This record gives sequence, C-alpha cells and structure tokens, in this order.
Amino acid sequence: MKKSTTAPVVPKQVIIPFILLTSLFALWGFANAVTDPMVQAFKKVLELSNSQAAWVQMAFYGGYFCMALPAALFMRKYSYKVGILIGLGLYAAGALVFYPAAMTEQFWFFCLGLYVLTFGLAFLETAANPYALSMGPKETATQRLNLAQAFNPVGLILGLFVAQQYVLKKLQSDDIADFSALDEVSKTLIKTTDLMVIRDPYVILGLVILGVLILFSVSKMPHSKGEDVHGKIGDTFGKLFKNKAYSQGVLAQIFYVGAQIMCWTYIYQYAEGIGMNSVTAGYYQMAAFILFTVGRAFGTYLLRFIHASKLLMLFAFFAIGCTLGVVLINNVVGLYCLVGVSFFMSLMFPTIYGIALGKLSEDESKIGSAGLVMAIVGGALMPKLQGMIIDIGGYAVDDVSIIGISEINLSFLLPVLCFAFIAIYGRKNMN
Repeated sequence: MKKSTTAPVVPKQVIIPFILLTSLFALWGFANAVTDPMVQAFKKVLELSNSQAAWVQMAFYGGYFCMALPAALFMRKYSYKVGILIGLGLYAAGALVFYPAAMTEQFWFFCLGLYVLTFGLAFLETAANPYALSMGPKETATQRLNLAQAFNPVGLILGLFVAQQYVLKKLQSDDIADFSALDEVSKTLIKTTDLMVIRDPYVILGLVILGVLILFSVSKMPHSKGEDVHGKIGDTFGKLFKNKAYSQGVLAQIFYVGAQIMCWTYIYQYAEGIGMNSVTAGYYQMAAFILFTVGRAFGTYLLRFIHASKLLMLFAFFAIGCTLGVVLINNVVGLYCLVGVSFFMSLMFPTIYGIALGKLSEDESKIGSAGLVMAIVGGALMPKLQGMIIDIGGYAVDDVSIIGISEINLSFLLPVLCFAFIAIYGRKNMN
C-alpha cells in the first residue's frame, strides 16, 4: 500500500484545457469501437475469410505504427496543440475517404481510409497522453492520465452503439443464412447497399471531427514545461533504450493492445461459434465496454492507495483467469468470461504508459510517447495471427477441434500469453 496523495490530480488553472484534452480520448475510443465490428461486417458483405477480414485491423493499427514516430519528431519541434490540429485533420480526411471507397466497392480503398484515419489518431495519442501527464504534479501523473483515459470508454460505448444500431442491424447480408449461394445480381445489389451502410457513420464522423478541429484552433492551450528544451535525438534514443522500465513498457504495451483488440474483435466470432448472431453479440460487447468504463474508474480510485505496478500485476492475473475461462468453456459462460476480461484490461494501457514514462524528462517523454503509441501495432499483428488460427480448418469459426478445444476457443491462448507478460512487467517495476 502507498499513502493517499494530497496533491491535486488536475490543478484548477488547467481544468478547462484538461477537459478539452480529454474529449480527444473519447474521439479515438469512438473510432476504435466503430471499427472492431467492421471486421465481421466486411467478412459478410465481401465474402472474406477471417484472416482476410483482419486486414481491417492491420490497416487501422498499422497506421499508428507508421506515423507515431514522425508525429513525435514533429511535436518535438512544434507544440502539442499543433500536433493535435494535424491529428484532427488527418482523422477527418481518413473518415471522409469512406465516401469514394463505397462508390468503388473496393476493400483496399476502405482499408486506405482507415490507414489515413489512424495517421491522425497517432498524432492525437502521441500528443494527448504525455500532455495529460504534464498538466500537473508529477506524483499524480499516472492518476491524471487514468482520469483522462476514463473518457475513452465513453467513446467506445458510443462507437459500438452506432456500429450496432446503424450498421450491423441494417446489413442485409447478415440476415441471409447463405449469402454466397445467392445469384450474382442479388449479391451485387445487397453488397452496394451494405457498403453504403458501412460508409455513413464514417462520413458523419469526419464532419464532426472538422468541427472539433475548429474548436481546438480557437482555444488557448497551456504550454508544457521544458517544451523548448531539446537534446540530440540520438542521445534521447540511447537513453530510452537503456531505460528498462521504458523499453520493457513498449513490449508490454504491444502485448496489451494486441490482447485488447483480440478480445474485442473476436467476441463476434466466439458468439458465432455458440450459435449467436452479430447483433446479439454486439450487446455483449456493449456490456464489455461498460465493464471497461467501470474498471477504469475503479482502478483510478485504487491508484490512490496501491502502487501502480502492483495493481497492474493484480489486474493482469485476473485477466489471465478470465481468458482461460474463454479457452476452456464453449458456451455462454465462456462468453461471460470474455466480457469480464474488459474490467481487468481497463487499467492497463494508461498504467503501463505512466510507468514507462514516469522517470523521463519532458523531451524524452515526447519521443518515448511515440514508442508507446507505435506499440499499438500489436492491435494489427495479433488479431491477424488469431484470425489465421481460427482459419486452420476453414472459413467457419469451429471447423476443427484441437486437443478437444474448438479452434476459436484455442485462439484465445494468445491473449493469455499477452497478459502473462504484462503481469511480469508489473512485478518487475514494483520497487
């Protein structure tokens, strides 16, 4: 146990800028949540395998990896606010690409839109996370980031609601038992209609983001301390590489994001394996996001009394237990376990972030933040690997059993391994 701190989490003089900053956490949460169900949607509409449909996540999270470091180098020279404005512009542009993509009906065009969109998210996350850490006393930095990140699930819930009510429920291809058996004329008509259904939320989102961009451009944001102090970039990389809390934190973040996206994306495939449709599965994902929100609030409170690393380790152990339930139970109880994982994942991203950057200078944090945002590439690589496991026996989710366990259940051993690494990381940084 650690003593409850009396230092303010958010100083009074920066409350308004902090509230404005936290809106960004909800905005990228919305993008994450509205995109996860698209893996299943594109699989149905375009008749893709699980592995092929996973290119949605490859494009979405691959954009983070490619743009995070350029974003950090840019903000090292300029301000966080400028980085946020560029991020919002790219976010809006990527979302609006869905309009011409739906006209061409090409899967790669939709993936391109997601790729550009996440260029913007990379700018936003590279700026917003260390910016939140810097808006107050250092001893409450991890609490402050957890508080800001608490608004991320609000965006997640809203994004999932939009995906479920305005996309999944309206997809005609999901209502047909054997869509591939239809004649070409019928399939073409349904595909055109369904791709427009997928298009609309992104186009509306793009217009909303343009409005947020205007709001940020006219708002006065505080400068972070030490913003104009820069050392040689090579020296900064060297210091980061030698800092074990940071370098191992990047690996922990890769495994966390990979586990999170696997548990959220393949909730639909798990539900399919027990005979549940995508719309009903969406309600379970909504429950997962609500638990994620509650867990984030509860975890932020516990951080006042328990060391961040110890709490991270404990939550990782509970996540391992829930995920093993997903592997070993092949009915609705296993689905409950999959939903329950979200409560224990809630604390992980901001806590790993805070531990990794906790002892870095302001200049090191800007570059270090890029490495942690690049770690989001775990969300591109691991769902692809899980999709390949699910496709071992064919395009269905339960074609074969291995040692008596269905391929979809067995694939969740990947998140188990991820949480195990996170538990070890928490244990190593408890001192």
